[in-house]
Amino acid sequence: MSQYLVSARKYRPTTFDEVIGQEHVANTIKQALRKEHLAHAYLFCGPRGVGKTTCARILAAVVNCENLSEALEPCKTCSSCTSFANNASFNIIELDAASNNSVEHIRSLIEQVRVQPQQGKYKVFIIDEVHMLSTAAFNAFLKTLEEPPSYAIFILATTEKHKILPTILSRCQIYDFKRIQPADIVTQLEHIAIKEEMAYDPEALNVIAEKADGAMRDALSIYDRMASTAEGKIDYKMVLSNLNILDYDHYFGMIQHCLEEDLPKVILSFNEILNNGFEPSIFLQGLASHLRRLLLARDTQTLGLLNYGESLKERYIEQAKLCSLSFILSSINILNEAELQLQRSFNKTLTVETALSKMTFFSRVIDLKKKEDEGS
Repeated sequence: MSQYLVSARKYRPTTFDEVIGQEHVANTIKQALRKEHLAHAYLFCGPRGVGKTTCARILAAVVNCENLSEALEPCKTCSSCTSFANNASFNIIELDAASNNSVEHIRSLIEQVRVQPQQGKYKVFIIDEVHMLSTAAFNAFLKTLEEPPSYAIFILATTEKHKILPTILSRCQIYDFKRIQPADIVTQLEHIAIKEEMAYDPEALNVIAEKADGAMRDALSIYDRMASTAEGKIDYKMVLSNLNILDYDHYFGMIQHCLEEDLPKVILSFNEILNNGFEPSIFLQGLASHLRRLLLARDTQTLGLLNYGESLKERYIEQAKLCSLSFILSSINILNEAELQLQRSFNKTLTVETALSKMTFFSRVIDLKKKEDEGS
């Protein structure tokens, strides 16, 4: 049985132009390279799975490439590029600080810094999860990081910049990576699906992108799961089932029942969701997110924040027209309170049903309050 190469490795960017969602970082680094303003220490920080280590590896390949293109992209054919691609380069050393965080590990790295590169101009040290280094290890690293040999470049990567000593931060050029937008993730997934000759529902890829929460690596992992279980097509219903996610239809239907003040249908719909195996807390979070999207759909200025297909976006616009602003905001508040109560509630079903009842008869409460104010 041949080993399967996961998409995160198979389609890992090898040039700055291929990096998704981090154009601000890629353009700044390329501009610095063009002006020959190469720093000796970089710190790449941001959420997991957004391209920090990938950009570090690309930069390491670029600075040693023997036939660098005018676009400042590695040629992928010279001896330096090929040895790097085959993980056989002696000039690029990667260290995982999560498991190599002691003073001894840093002293060993410092010894390697003293050895000049056997090939190429620079020796690049990529230290991943650098915040995991102990305080003693950081202190042992300080002097080398401040005054390294001219051929040494350090690229540090972290998801928790606040845990790094200020003395380390002050010695690095800091680049902040951002979460990748769902639309960019969907575009990349579509590109991969076409290359892999895998049919897909656009809404299915939207669900995967939303579930990934801005991390391309997470999105690719989910995509691989779905592709391995799909029978020729990544189907919307199949994705919902595998990821244990409620269909948008449940939320649209629930809000419609509330607007119609049809409490029996509200209760029955919620119990159908429970019977399908979903936790009350998952439903509350999903319904609150749905109301937020309705809030965004009410105004053309915020409509662009809805990163969905046109058909789904149109559904949100149509339902948003039926909801008053006070209903949406009050419902979000009711659901937030219910979620807090849920943590200490003995009857979680009743807690959620009470919240849904308040939403159902919200307009009556408002009318009653108006009459009371008019009477006084």
